[in-house]
Amino acid sequence: MKEIELKYGCNPNQKPARVYIENGELPLTVLNGKPGYINLLDALNGWQLVKELKEATGIPAATSFKHVSPAGAAIGRPLSDTLKQIYYTGDVELSPLASAYARARGADRMSSFGDFIALSDVCDVPTAQLIKKEVSDGIIAPGYEEAALEILKEKKKGGYCILQIDKNYTPDSIEKKQVFGITFEQGHNFVKLDDSCLTNIVTKNKSLSKEEKDNLLISLIILKYTQSNSVCYVKDGQAIGIGAGQQSRIHCTRLAGDKADKWWLRQSPKVLNLDFKADIKRADRDNTIDVYTSDEAEDVIGEGEWQKWFNTKPQEFTRAERKEWISKNTDVAVGSDAFFPFGDNIERAHKSGAKVIAEPGGSIRDDNVIATCDKYGITMAFTGIRLFHH
Repeated sequence: MKEIELKYGCNPNQKPARVYIENGELPLTVLNGKPGYINLLDALNGWQLVKELKEATGIPAATSFKHVSPAGAAIGRPLSDTLKQIYYTGDVELSPLASAYARARGADRMSSFGDFIALSDVCDVPTAQLIKKEVSDGIIAPGYEEAALEILKEKKKGGYCILQIDKNYTPDSIEKKQVFGITFEQGHNFVKLDDSCLTNIVTKNKSLSKEEKDNLLISLIILKYTQSNSVCYVKDGQAIGIGAGQQSRIHCTRLAGDKADKWWLRQSPKVLNLDFKADIKRADRDNTIDVYTSDEAEDVIGEGEWQKWFNTKPQEFTRAERKEWISKNTDVAVGSDAFFPFGDNIERAHKSGAKVIAEPGGSIRDDNVIATCDKYGITMAFTGIRLFHH
């Protein structure tokens, strides 16, 4: 097959729409449903991301994409009982791939609502069982177990988009796109991210464990397929906060840090013990928890409001309590797709538990950024590799 006709482009008025390949056959097979323009942008970016995560770590990987940036991405490390609870895994017997998807979907559940999923490996039944529970637009994987495929085909009244990718496909070395009728051309970004890009450690603290290197590489690979500017916080093999598409670097760092804080706050006893009504849907729980853990907590525990969501009125989560709980989040790895221009980025990352950082370097204020890392004992590596993606 050389082309796929699409319903429309980015918006319903943008017709006709299709994807096609100039030479050879498309590496995609549509197994179910009908993909849209943005679906395919998410699918192809997501597939590249999980393929590289698997190559870098040797562990199955998954990502949850929304609007051409990942809301979450992870490798398939085992989940703690707490993570199983906040990721709603229920009684599913988790495989490594299912664990990867649970982590990717659970990092930022609000942003992942209606995601497009990419898996590095053949989709198994446990992963399909998790996906079945979630609101999602589609999935791309190199293959599907027969029973898993049947589970997925039941989603969206039989219209769930299921794509199969040729895992051996390699794109041409030159890629093109058009903007306003003008064709852009550049070399495909084949840069390989491995331990060799973490050898130039510029801070006083020179230690980088295998775990820390892996987390930094995961952050950099995620950034490679995230709309720039972007910053990514990673812990235990999964993104816990991604700040994508911001014009200012510090806004990326704040956004990613705020998301990392929310992820950590979900694991606090106050949130775990919230007494939700049985009929409250997961998305409504997620939205309510997001407000409860913010400065807007009174919106869900105000007089009469709590009765919409809870059996018993929750205790206030004060700013001091939130700050204390967030301070317990440690051993976080932070990556940036371009250099940090000021030390304020390090200050913000430190507040969310940053212990190791990787960025390209090259700012005229590198000395200030390094000095700020040294103030907190943070290890920083200059990769020399910019990872802009548009």
